[in-house]
Amino acid sequence: MSERSESWGLTAVSGIRVGHATDPVGLTGCTVVLCEEGAVGGVDQRGGAPGTRETDLLRPMHLVEKVHAILLSGGSAFGLAAADGVVQYLEERGIGYDTGFARVPIVPAAILFDLNIGDPRARPDAAMGYAACQAATDSPVAEGNVGAGAGATAGKILGIARAMKTGTGTAAVDLGNGLIVAALMAVNPLGDVVDPTTGAILAGARRPDSDEPADTLVLMRTLLSQAASPFARPTNTVIGVVATNARLTKEQANKVAQMAQNGVARAIRPAHTLYDGDTIFALATGEHPAEVNLIGAYAAEVVAQAIVCAAKTAEGAGGLPAWRDLKSRVPELIAGSR
Repeated sequence: MSERSESWGLTAVSGIRVGHATDPVGLTGCTVVLCEEGAVGGVDQRGGAPGTRETDLLRPMHLVEKVHAILLSGGSAFGLAAADGVVQYLEERGIGYDTGFARVPIVPAAILFDLNIGDPRARPDAAMGYAACQAATDSPVAEGNVGAGAGATAGKILGIARAMKTGTGTAAVDLGNGLIVAALMAVNPLGDVVDPTTGAILAGARRPDSDEPADTLVLMRTLLSQAASPFARPTNTVIGVVATNARLTKEQANKVAQMAQNGVARAIRPAHTLYDGDTIFALATGEHPAEVNLIGAYAAEVVAQAIVCAAKTAEGAGGLPAWRDLKSRVPELIAGSR
């Protein structure tokens, strides 16, 4: 086993630090993943409504291979401004890609839409991004209503009033001989969060007359079969980071990010819709040789686990209940709705 516990989540990977900045009143925030020594980066973006920054440079056949931080943020497109604070933090410490004239920090970012809960005028900015960096640590990662998941919700097909609160979750697996794969996810889907092992709907759309799961997939048969559904809005997204201490090329890191999306499909039903902007970044710190298919397969596993954790650790907020609020009185949340 490695020196770091799997329960630490993303920071089980040495060289990774995670910091949250949270506005508990406005119900928004951001999460920074720092890898100041540089990590080979990759990305996979699915769904039709993404909000991102600096993702093109992560793709194969582009010059830059290593990144110095990843930012996950609420606030919709406004939240991309928080990346400026991360860049400032890194620049002050002389961290970045050496151009010969200045070191330019490489900070890809992705956002989720949380303006429909809390205060829509509360958005992560550069100051919040900087504060997240200051809070970054290699200790166990905080989960629930923190950082990018502060305003995250699931199951919005019947509108935000019938949705449930979710948040930020993390998970890790030790594959032996010191090889770690870990994930951190901020979970804000149109669909429902399901437990892949039981089929239970943990967080999602609730029926109009009760807190029982409405089952988004079933609702879609009628609601979204209409030519112009009033319920479909590009206000959703699952975003996250997969990290490993494996030695990967840039092409392999992109493959890991691609395979990691299978974890989203296992734990979100339905996943990758036109109204989601699902984006996963991959980071490889390069400490151990490893087979890319092994890393990608377990990347999907820890992504699914992190999504489940994001639902189970969230607390009710903004007038919406979370799994922990309903689990004792809604049997479907425990046994599964199918």
